[in-house]
Amino acid sequence: MTKITAAEVNNLRKATGAGMMDCKKALVEAEGDFDKAIEILRKKGQKVAANRADRASTEGAAIAKVNDNNTVGVSIVLGCETDFVGKNENFVNLANQLAELALNYSSKEEFLTADFDGMSVAEKLIEQTGVIGERLDINAFEKLEAPFVGSYIHAGNKIATLVGLSDIVDGIEVAAKDVAMQAAAMNPIALNEDGVDAAVIEKEIEIAKDQLRAEGKPEAMLDNIAKGKLKRFFKDNTLVNQDFIKDSKQSVAQYVKTYGDVTVTGFKRVALG
Repeated sequence: MTKITAAEVNNLRKATGAGMMDCKKALVEAEGDFDKAIEILRKKGQKVAANRADRASTEGAAIAKVNDNNTVGVSIVLGCETDFVGKNENFVNLANQLAELALNYSSKEEFLTADFDGMSVAEKLIEQTGVIGERLDINAFEKLEAPFVGSYIHAGNKIATLVGLSDIVDGIEVAAKDVAMQAAAMNPIALNEDGVDAAVIEKEIEIAKDQLRAEGKPEAMLDNIAKGKLKRFFKDNTLVNQDFIKDSKQSVAQYVKTYGDVTVTGFKRVALG
């Protein structure tokens, strides 16, 4: 039997994140061949992934990253099966590494083929499935570009948001973080009225009319009253029209204007589940 040293086991553990015993077994099976041992561990990950294909990866870590000049941001959710794994330091570190890499790619599909330590991101997820023992997935991938992009990650990595602002002004970092926190807390469905899907608007109008009919309002009045209710819907559910959570006397759009001639150009929000 090939003698396997503790140093060799430790090197394989550092390269793969696998447990010491799994690394030793892989090296023994590979007769000391480091690359072959890595392949053995990958195959183990493939087997575990196949066995857990029907499991739901609804826990995990939501991460937002912004590039050095704050013009591009990305938010991802690295999903796993249990809250216990989702809070694990190594798992969160992996999520952060993946998010950093994701800044260089435009879509989830492109990102999954990206190189990560000599393998694709998709292969890395399978490898780590074998290490961790739970199904891992990229459950969300969102990218945002703007003259200034800010980010926010809610405590426990449950929600991550990105916000784009139209210009760089004094205090822009504070404004961007405040609006990103707003998006995390209030979960708007769109940036403004123009971003709301027509089907959603139609449904809201019908709901309003049904409520008014139940209240006995005349049919001739329904359209005008329903339009008023729709305005309230936009106020509650579109980011720039929402009451600012730190000062309900002004909207988010009005709050941002206190910093100068700047507007919110977009936002992205990802969350577990």
